[in-house]
Amino acid sequence: MTVELSFKGPLKGETLVPSDKSISHRAAIFSSIAKGKSIIRNYLMARDPLSTLNALRLLDVDISVEGSTLVISGKGLQGLREPDDVIDCENSGTTMRLLSGLLAGQPFFSVLTGDSSLRQRPMGRVILPLRMMGAHLVARKDDSLPPVAIKGGGLKGIEYISPHASAQVKSAVLLAGLYAEGKTSVIEPHKSRDHTERMLSSMGVEIKVEGLKVTLTPPEELAPVDITVPGDFSSAAFFIVAALIIPGSEVLVRNVGVNPTRTGLLDVLMRMGAEVEILNQREVSGEPVADILSKYTPDLRATEVKEEEIPKAIDEFPVLTVAATQAEGITIIRGASELRVKESDRIAAMVSELRKMGAEIEEYPDGVSIKGPVELKGAQLSSYGDHRIAMALSVAALLSDVPSTIDDSSSVEISFPGFYEILSRLGQ
Repeated sequence: MTVELSFKGPLKGETLVPSDKSISHRAAIFSSIAKGKSIIRNYLMARDPLSTLNALRLLDVDISVEGSTLVISGKGLQGLREPDDVIDCENSGTTMRLLSGLLAGQPFFSVLTGDSSLRQRPMGRVILPLRMMGAHLVARKDDSLPPVAIKGGGLKGIEYISPHASAQVKSAVLLAGLYAEGKTSVIEPHKSRDHTERMLSSMGVEIKVEGLKVTLTPPEELAPVDITVPGDFSSAAFFIVAALIIPGSEVLVRNVGVNPTRTGLLDVLMRMGAEVEILNQREVSGEPVADILSKYTPDLRATEVKEEEIPKAIDEFPVLTVAATQAEGITIIRGASELRVKESDRIAAMVSELRKMGAEIEEYPDGVSIKGPVELKGAQLSSYGDHRIAMALSVAALLSDVPSTIDDSSSVEISFPGFYEILSRLGQ
């Protein structure tokens, strides 16, 4: 699907955004090995989380769906069944990496694969620590790329010093740690999102957090959950930034998860002088939630984003580069080499496409520098089949009177069904 967009006026009004993708994945996976029935309300019914549900069904997990509410009959820690077929994770890196940790603890054989994009994403970073724990994993290209074959069981707890601040790697190791003999610890260079620690703790697992070190003690069982998934901050980010940079705009996004390990973008935008307010803060199912009001800010200032901030804003990089094109001065973002191995090379993609629109942007191995403000112009743009690139470029396209076309915009269904409908409604 190709979409055409241009400036039609300010964005005004309020909206909800889809449920949090990271929390949805984890709620389904953890509930599948709990003892008893879990209820998950407001589950994200988009392609990636649905891939997780399909995978769990192949492991003999009973999942009933009514609207966006799931009831999962947990199999207990030892109740999963060897799948009859290869498990297709489609485009979902979270599904593949977290299931690798779960399956490393199972005394049976399984194989994980995915689409052409996922089969190019690195798995060595997960395979290494799981092998250290005693699982047998093999993969393509010297055990670095999917498909991944796993023969699990017989695990021992380890203390793993991760070279990457990756919530997916951390979660995979902790999931395997549920099945290991002894405690399992993960030490990161910077703190990554902590949804796994919060949720496992709420299910009765002993989790100890000491600075950058997380330690899990294997439990006898996991208690079922009854949770409501908040709105996804990474989805809200597109409307937050759009309102800041499109003249006359004011947008309120309701019921958004504001977990501090996820909201690095807000810290950066505040430094840039953005008019953003956090309203009605509260806690829902163990996660902080709020409403976010964003207003047009004509005098944004450039800033520097350093490596230690990247894990808290990793998914927001594409739309942050769009904001930077409208800020006075040179914005520098470094320490973000992880973006080279997302659904696309997000650094190269945003550099290429924003240059087509007239942005002054330079590419580094681990980031970019952007000089602003600049008047972006319409262009023919590529999404690279990446949902976050497609949505970030859609925001950029609204800054020009000349239409831009964005190819393969259907990729937004991976995380944000209805994105273009909401964008249109706010622009009415």
